[in-house]
Amino acid sequence: MPSFTAPIKDLQFVLHDLLKVSEQDIPGYADLDRDFTSAVLEEAGKVASEVLHPLNAVGDREGCVLENGIVRTPTGFKAAFDAVREGGWTGMDCPEEFGGQGLPYVMHTAAQEPMVSANMAFNMYQGLTHGAVSAILFHGSDAQKATYLPKLVSCEWTGTMNLTEPHCGTDLGMMRTKAVPNGDGSFAITGQKIFISAGEHDMADNIIHLVLAKIQGGPEGIKGVSLFIVPKYMVNEDGSMGARNGVSVGKIEEKMGIHGNATCVMNYDGATGFLVGEEHKGMRAMFTMMNEARLGVGLQGYAQAEAAYQNAVAYANDRLQGRAVTGAMYPEKAADPIIVHPDIRRNLMDQKSFVEGARALTLWGAYLIDRAHKNKDAAADGLISLLTPVIKGFQTDKGFEYATAAQQVYGGHGYIEEWGMSQYARDARIAMIYEGANGIQALDLVGRKLAQDGGKHVMAFFDLVKSFIKDNEGNAALKSGFLDPLKAASKDLQAAGMYFMQNGMKTPNNALAGSYDFMHMMGHVCLGLMWAQMAKAAMEALDAGTEDKAFYETKIATGRYYMTRQLPATAMHLARINTGAETVMALEAANF
Repeated sequence: MPSFTAPIKDLQFVLHDLLKVSEQDIPGYADLDRDFTSAVLEEAGKVASEVLHPLNAVGDREGCVLENGIVRTPTGFKAAFDAVREGGWTGMDCPEEFGGQGLPYVMHTAAQEPMVSANMAFNMYQGLTHGAVSAILFHGSDAQKATYLPKLVSCEWTGTMNLTEPHCGTDLGMMRTKAVPNGDGSFAITGQKIFISAGEHDMADNIIHLVLAKIQGGPEGIKGVSLFIVPKYMVNEDGSMGARNGVSVGKIEEKMGIHGNATCVMNYDGATGFLVGEEHKGMRAMFTMMNEARLGVGLQGYAQAEAAYQNAVAYANDRLQGRAVTGAMYPEKAADPIIVHPDIRRNLMDQKSFVEGARALTLWGAYLIDRAHKNKDAAADGLISLLTPVIKGFQTDKGFEYATAAQQVYGGHGYIEEWGMSQYARDARIAMIYEGANGIQALDLVGRKLAQDGGKHVMAFFDLVKSFIKDNEGNAALKSGFLDPLKAASKDLQAAGMYFMQNGMKTPNNALAGSYDFMHMMGHVCLGLMWAQMAKAAMEALDAGTEDKAFYETKIATGRYYMTRQLPATAMHLARINTGAETVMALEAANF
């Protein structure tokens, strides 16, 4: 049975040593002192390790069951959901007027990490609800907010997002779900949606579906898509639940992982729906959910890798096999623990350096969202828009890679279900697919985000990197191990961007053939920047005379590993990009 301990110290390091949250000028940040965030994260860690983690294997083993139109969640899920709800974890950053605690989004993100690591499938029920809250909060009418938000914030009701149909996923302009005006301001929604996470379950009194559909007579394609609130049960004027709406679950999908979350086929048979925002502007509202969800999915990527890594380290210290090549390290034992072997160390350092860098990037992203929303900071908004496909795509690719790397540490035992490591790999795999498959994230980054607003956001990112390097060039300890590798990687990224500018317009395939490499390239540079900043923060803590010398020295050593062993991958990605599309597009379709 795997174990899990919330990485509180590492979260605190990012919040306070790196981001210095309590010193920021963002409303609500002044309250985030070390004692407060420690208390919140310690409690979140307890919920994660004591309530959610014991149910992770249960959810994987039992899955969800459809009985007479109702989905039964795994044993213990409902009681755990009640505990999470009663603890106020579902509405940490939601407005107080709707029952939330009004904390910054960065605090919500930090508290969510251990819960996702402990039980990703379970946490999706509240995670999707949080996205529905955001969509209604930003785009709903005052009446819709009053009707739905209090119970969604508390998770008495839960929410979903309904985009995909059997014949269309990414190309939502092809959707067939239709909305016909009822004449009273509502619409009759008819169609079928698939892959709907938490589409039906037994843990909430009502489920509020946010559904994309086309109003008859509207524009063709994506420009004709509108967003609707479609409740499972109608809501009366006094807020009580009324009659069952015309929405039902057709089946539960049998999946590779996240068995504890009900992934449903949803049928809408003239169901009553209520327009959110303007007609034919549904994608604008849905992207509020999707952009938030993509940061959350990026978190899922490294959070699963974190849980897998913890167990791999424990196993590597316990499993006796062979002797250290330099001589027996534990001569009193039959063999040395496998952590003495360089290749096991390499594997674990790959995992550790990625997870800690990704944590920093994700929390920095949450900080940028707070700055964009609370301070109306357009530059922060542009920067997080640029970084979102990188956080989602790069971190979920690497999260899966390192979940399987942790499995590899176990050897054959990692492939046996009783050890629990395969679940981390299976659960992590979906994060590369949903909320926009990672190939789409790469196309979005290269095809849209680089040129957005005349390219000023990517230039701002480059300036950020350049400024950090320039401001710290006098720091000899930082320069050779961190600044020089970061400068080289940043130059590779700029060279790739220049290649796209020179070739993308006249030969678009040249840019798109390199988009995936560019996404990973930018991911490495982002983590390189995070590690350079974290190394500086750790050095400053050591210079100040910290009581936890080993922790900060470990940070520096881990960062130096990333800069020397991982960051040079940018050169490989640049070489691939520079080859263009010729070899990629060489074959006729019939020759594959």
